[in-house]
Amino acid sequence: MKNVHEITITVEGQDWTKAIDKAFNKKKNEVKIPGFRKGTVTKEIYIKKMGIESLFIDASDIAIEDAYVKALKDSKLEPVCEPSVSIEKIDKEEITYKFTIITKPEIKLGKYTKLGVKKEKVEVSKEEINEEVEKLRNNMAEVINKENGEIVNGNIAVIDFEGFVDGKPLDGGKGTDYSLEIGSNSFIPGFEEGLLGLKVGETKELNLKFPKDYVEHLKGKDVKFNVTIKEIKERSIPELDKDFFEDLGIKDVTDKKSLEEHIKHEIEEKKNDEVENKYIDELLHKATDNMKVELNEEIIHGEIHRMVHQYQDELRYQGASLEQYFKMTGTTMEDLENMMKPQAEARLKTRYLLESIVEEEKIKVDKKEVKEEIKKNAEKYGMKEEEFLDAVGGEDAIEYDLKMHKALDIIKEA
Repeated sequence: MKNVHEITITVEGQDWTKAIDKAFNKKKNEVKIPGFRKGTVTKEIYIKKMGIESLFIDASDIAIEDAYVKALKDSKLEPVCEPSVSIEKIDKEEITYKFTIITKPEIKLGKYTKLGVKKEKVEVSKEEINEEVEKLRNNMAEVINKENGEIVNGNIAVIDFEGFVDGKPLDGGKGTDYSLEIGSNSFIPGFEEGLLGLKVGETKELNLKFPKDYVEHLKGKDVKFNVTIKEIKERSIPELDKDFFEDLGIKDVTDKKSLEEHIKHEIEEKKNDEVENKYIDELLHKATDNMKVELNEEIIHGEIHRMVHQYQDELRYQGASLEQYFKMTGTTMEDLENMMKPQAEARLKTRYLLESIVEEEKIKVDKKEVKEEIKKNAEKYGMKEEEFLDAVGGEDAIEYDLKMHKALDIIKEA
């Protein structure tokens, strides 16, 4: 491929001698030479006993950074992913590296305007508004003890339960005073349905099966749960009265009509965002289909690597880890990377498309636009401008983002 470049760099003379000396200073503190305390052996004695070749690996690691900088400077290449490197020659006089550097692939833009994609119209039905009103009423419902009667859908059952698989207690399958909303589908199929009709104090044995798409070691297996009903609670749904609207605490919402108008506006905003995102996705899909670009596997793998790190950060924010995710889903890192590959390719194509449009259309962003964008976003996120810049990677990142948006605006032109 035209964007794969092999650059050979030789480090020799004083530069290579300095790298070997640094390697020796590290090694002399690690090895024991008879007749010398650790760290006191001379270089000459060390080489006589251990051989100069024993310093080559550490010396090559020391010299490689400057060699790579020189490779980029001499070639004037801009890599888009980590290079691969091999050692072509190494002895006491010199070391020769071969760097394989991958640059941005060749991109041939196709048609990227007037793509014939129509944006959907947004409509909000009376049923959607009513549904949101009922959700609000349910969210503000008071939970009260159900003194008499049996469990029905929508009740909250406070239960003790324990699960058994193959006659042994199920790991993590035991709970005490657990509040379970019946109909929430929080448990495996059949569990919540099996509690319908029970009363406080009653115990029931549920013989169920784990779903076929469950975690690997349990899917499709028989499981027995012993369940005791401790309490039954129900929701007391509030009326749309003065107290309800006061408790709701939404500005300018004082009655049913103003609540419905508020809800309609919120639904419209949400739908507009969804329609806009779908519209943009379809435009980008068409424009990238019209573009010609060949992606190196190394570039794709680099993007996947970034995506995995982003996902790892998201899991960490939720108090979880990749290891827990793999255990819970019965998958591996290879599975995750394979799953992410199509999205990684799409992201790369979109990025190269927009960057190419920026070049083709000679899109510019001035300092004033950058400053305004920084101020706007710092205020939006309640941050100081310096803090916001540190978080996003500086003014260059803002300028790049603004150029991408301008390129997208050109694609959106009818």
